[in-house]
Amino acid sequence: MALAFYQLTHAGDREINQDFMAHLINDTYALFVVADGLGGHHAGEKASRFFCESLLKSAETYGKQVARNPVDTFVAWISEAVNEMKRKFLDDQSGQEAHTTCAILYLDEQRVVTAHCGDTRIYRMNADKILWRTMDHSIPQQLLNEGKITEQQMGQHPEQNQLTRSINILKAVDMEINIYPAMQTGETFLLCSDGFWEYVKPSELMQLAGIANGKTEIGKLARLAIIRARGGSDNVTVQWVRRY
Repeated sequence: MALAFYQLTHAGDREINQDFMAHLINDTYALFVVADGLGGHHAGEKASRFFCESLLKSAETYGKQVARNPVDTFVAWISEAVNEMKRKFLDDQSGQEAHTTCAILYLDEQRVVTAHCGDTRIYRMNADKILWRTMDHSIPQQLLNEGKITEQQMGQHPEQNQLTRSINILKAVDMEINIYPAMQTGETFLLCSDGFWEYVKPSELMQLAGIANGKTEIGKLARLAIIRARGGSDNVTVQWVRRY
């Protein structure tokens, strides 16, 4: 696949950037991941970094198996990454309170596979519209599903940070995995933490879908998200992927 790819991360108004992002592109497939850490005393920062690094560390083992059995392979791949997290936290008590969300995107010529946990999102867009986004594992997403709030109200909802799923070394992995048709020429994928999407309107996201180059627009929207938070911006992380 001919892919264009850009990524950006910023601490926003926080002292520490607990987001982490990683990617791997080879001749067979491409893998992208964004994670948003939760927890004090650098615990969230470590959780997001350890998970992303561990996922890439085991890519050589599991990446080539996805074509045969995508769901089972991803279950095993993510479990191995969490086990590696446990090893990294072995002598660090902060691991018990460390949590992270994640959004994982896998692309090859036959399929798209997503795996996500929490409120870090993946958007799929073409030049005309947002085709879909991953559904958050959060209280506001539940309220949206029940028709009690609108999409636009999710980002500023008082329970925005109330997650129903996250990754932690002390509990079983509860990841949502989905398989979709292969990425088409001209389509765009966006992976982002909640610090980005909660202050950017869906109509504004379309600025990233109908252009040849997303680098400048990613920077503009990230700055806009930080400004709109009025001094309370969370960490902001975005990955942009376009197929030509």
